Amino acid sequence: METRSVPTPSPGTAAYVPEPGRPAPHTPPRTLGARRRRPAVLAMAVALIAAGGLGGAVLYNSSGQRIAVLALARDVPMGQTLTAEDLVVAHIAGDPAIKPLDARDRNGVIGLRATTDLHRGGVVTKADLTATPVVQPGQQLVGVPAKRSQLPATRLQVGLRVLVVSTPDTRADQGTTTRAPETMQAVVAAVGRTDTDGVTVVDVAVGEADAPRLAVWVSSGKFQLVLMPRQGAGGGS
Repeated sequence: METRSVPTPSPGTAAYVPEPGRPAPHTPPRTLGARRRRPAVLAMAVALIAAGGLGGAVLYNSSGQRIAVLALARDVPMGQTLTAEDLVVAHIAGDPAIKPLDARDRNGVIGLRATTDLHRGGVVTKADLTATPVVQPGQQLVGVPAKRSQLPATRLQVGLRVLVVSTPDTRADQGTTTRAPETMQAVVAAVGRTDTDGVTVVDVAVGEADAPRLAVWVSSGKFQLVLMPRQGAGGGS
């Protein structure tokens, strides 16, 4: 028979007596399956994100096909000829209500005149441009030097229609009968700079038969330029 000696605990110290037949606590090791779940979850998350991005792209394209069109890089006043610096390429969603010029028409647009005031950022449409020259066949240019008091407050631009009104002196003491003033329609072809005397030379296009009469009005200095309603920038008087 085997004899075992058990140390006697010191006073105040609890003695640990193992219970017979009770196994020691055991912590199960982490299995490889738990470690392999994390890459699978990450792969699934990446797939969901990619699917969401693809769905967004499909929805974006379905909402309107993006097309390359011509747009304005800066303001272009009515009657001014477009240059390469005035144009940029913009990508917009196709809309049947808007018919902008295709970006491939860039070279054909350069050199055309604006039929209205064009503003930076706007798209260019066919109605915005014209190839019609200001001075049409059968017309002549007449330079009209005008003072500020003879011009409308609105700045004149190439292509605008004006009415030249003759304003001769009327002397009541000579019994002059009041009558309607003589008028002549014209189209602004060019506007010069205002000189130090406040005079601006405006070139206007008029018919060949009207050019000599307008020159007489200009020489007398008795005339007034009246701005007519806009009807496009095409020539004509």
